[in-house]
Amino acid sequence: MRRFFVLASLLVVLSSLWACKEEIVPEKKVEKRFYPGDVQVLNSCGIDNAASKMKNYLRSQGFDVVVVSNDRLRNYEETILVIHTPGWEGEKPLAKALKTNNVLHVQNNRAYVDASVYIGRDLEQIIQQDSL
Repeated sequence: MRRFFVLASLLVVLSSLWACKEEIVPEKKVEKRFYPGDVQVLNSCGIDNAASKMKNYLRSQGFDVVVVSNDRLRNYEETILVIHTPGWEGEKPLAKALKTNNVLHVQNNRAYVDASVYIGRDLEQIIQQDSL
């Protein structure tokens, strides 16, 4: 008799689990793409650790930051992107990541990077996470 109650209660539990459907919400997959080419980041705003913050942000976006330093001028209000390599495929994605239309093309055959980012005082607006 005891066996019967154990089996019956086990059947009730199993059938209730079988009938329940847990809603599975797929995780939002963020595709991270690597853009070939080298990027230089220069602190042109005078904010402490601005270049390091921008480096971390750009690397998280798939860009290869190879040079980080301070610029001679430190009074830029807005971030400026300078493209040194014509036709570089990372130009538009980098400008989008920087949330800027300030893009200059300065061809330099001796440049050792494909792009230079001159950080302005708009740094925090650029690196803040977008609302989900």
